This record gives sequence, structure tokens and C-alpha cells, in this order.
Amino acid sequence: MKISEIARLLTATVEGDSALEIRRVAKIEEAGEGDLTFLANPKYARYLALTRASAVIVGKTVMAEGRPPEAPPLTLLHVDDPYVGFVRMLAHFNPPQPPLPPGIHPAAFLAPSAVIGADVRIGPFAVIGERVRVGDRSMIGPCTVIGNDASIGDDAVVYSNVTVREGCIIGHRCVLQPGAVIGSDGFGFAPKADGTYEKIPQMGIVVLEDDVEIGANTTVDRATLGETRIKKGVKLDNLIQVAHNVVIGENTVMAAQTGISGSTRIGKNVMVAGQVGFTGHIEIADGVKVGAQSGVHRALTKPGAAYFGTPAYTQREAMRIYGSFPQLPDLLATVRSLQKRIEELEHAQSDQSTSP
Repeated sequence: MKISEIARLLTATVEGDSALEIRRVAKIEEAGEGDLTFLANPKYARYLALTRASAVIVGKTVMAEGRPPEAPPLTLLHVDDPYVGFVRMLAHFNPPQPPLPPGIHPAAFLAPSAVIGADVRIGPFAVIGERVRVGDRSMIGPCTVIGNDASIGDDAVVYSNVTVREGCIIGHRCVLQPGAVIGSDGFGFAPKADGTYEKIPQMGIVVLEDDVEIGANTTVDRATLGETRIKKGVKLDNLIQVAHNVVIGENTVMAAQTGISGSTRIGKNVMVAGQVGFTGHIEIADGVKVGAQSGVHRALTKPGAAYFGTPAYTQREAMRIYGSFPQLPDLLATVRSLQKRIEELEHAQSDQSTSP
């Protein structure tokens, strides 16, 4: 594929050879002749002078400075967002392959009342329950179970060993990675006088709106009553726990091992790093960013603010707090020294007051 064709696809400005032929895409530190790469993160800027790639997707103002004379010629494609441009070209050079062959495998089980759309692919040992609806062009992987009265939208991809329990709703173009569980019981138990627990029936459902992706072994619990709702465009990483009656707003993204307690409401365009814990019954404003391993024990009400730490503080407060930690040993020694000095002064004063 020629640079001129790539430039048209990306609406890029070319600095260099537009007739250059590109064979594949690669990382900037590993690319060679005929490769296309990108530079978006400033910490990789040094590679621009060293890369053996034939072309690099860069920002509007980036220059290829400091390249040694023996380095091969380098063509730059200037775009507004190099990372987005690279992702588009990565997909173009490596189009996704369907995880299943066309048709329904003879070893799959489909209930008689299930309604299956056009061009659906279903793998071996999948179980499709009563009154399930599967939309056009969707794929259901091997050993996946779709419970009674659940529905799957058009163009959805449900990989192997996924469970979608009864009544849950999966929107169009959703992706459920292997091992995901949608609609497991919420964690509800009422303590009894004898010290045992009575299970609270979990009567609600889970709704995944369109274009949601759920990572491998992530669980989204059904509501006690009503819905647990994951709104349009949300992306959840692997090993995330979403409890009953949680609502996650549009285009929010969360990294692995995050846990959200029941009835918490998270706004749209929120970014959550790994291993964050949210207590229940709180609200998180739109656009909030939460740093890794933070513990969120209260509502975060300032839209767009960044938080970090356990308990979570604004990022500026957290940096001051955590920055003081290395000084604590010296501070403790100072306090003990002052305490000893005060005791000595009090003892001396006591001796003077009792002198004849």
C-alpha cells in the first residue's frame, strides 16, 4: 500500500516520499524497511531519530531531527491524532478474522422457542435457552450459555465459555470476552438472629447498551430489583466486578481488577485505572479520572477532576500527602526528641519548685 493511499485514508499531510510502498505496521523500536509505525507518546521521541521504519505517523508539528547520515530516508505522515491513525492502519493491514465458521454447529443446543437472526454463527456445545433472541450476524462461541428470555443484539461477538443469564439484554455490536458472566446474582444476604444469613432474591436483570465490551472473566451482577445498566460505549477490562444495581455512564473505561459495590452510579467518560475499589451507594461525576489502587469511599462530585490514593483525594492533595511519607521517620525522631526535652524541662522545673 502506497503512502499516498494511506494519506488519503488518514487525511494526513505527507513529508517525504508519497510513492513509498508499505508492507506492514510495527512498533517504532522494532520497525524496519517497508514498515509503518507511529509516535504519540513523548517518551518514545528518541526513537524517531533511530527508527529503521520507512514511514511514521506523527502529530502536526513533529519533526524528524537528529537522524544520523547513514539512516534510511524517513517519510512522516502528519495527522491530528497519531495513535488513532495508527489504530486505523493496524486494522487495515490486519483485518479481524471471524472467530467461528459460518453457520450453526451441529453440537450446539438451541431451544425450540429461540429466535435466531440471519447469518448467525454458533459454536459447538453452546446452549441457547427458551425464548432467546439472537440478532443478525452475531456470533456465539463454544460452550457459551445464553439463559432463557435473554437477548443478543446485531453484530455481537460472544466468545467461548461466556454466561448470559436469564432475562439479560445485550445490545448491538457488544463484545463479551471469554469467561465473562452477565447476570450472576448480586451479593445480597440478610443477617438472622441465629447468626446465619437469608439469601435476598435477585430479581432484576443486566442491560448492556450498544458497543459495550466486557473483558475476560469480568462479572456484572443482576439487580436486586430493576437493572444493572452498562451504558453505550463502555469498555471494561478483564477481572472486573460490577455489583447489583450499578450504573456506568457512556464511554467510561475501566482497567483490570476494579471492583464497584452495589448501587454506585458512575458518570460518562470516566477513566478508572487498575485495582480501584468503589464503595456502594455513591456517585462519580462525568469525566473523573481515578488512579491505580485507589479506594473511593465517598462521592466524587467535581466533573473532570483527577483522584488518587486510599482514601482517594484530588491528585494534587494526594501528591502532597504521599510526598510527605519519606519524611515521617525523621519527623517521628524529632517528635520523640522534643518529647524527651519537654520531660527534662518539666522535671527540672519540678525540682526548682520543691527546693527550700
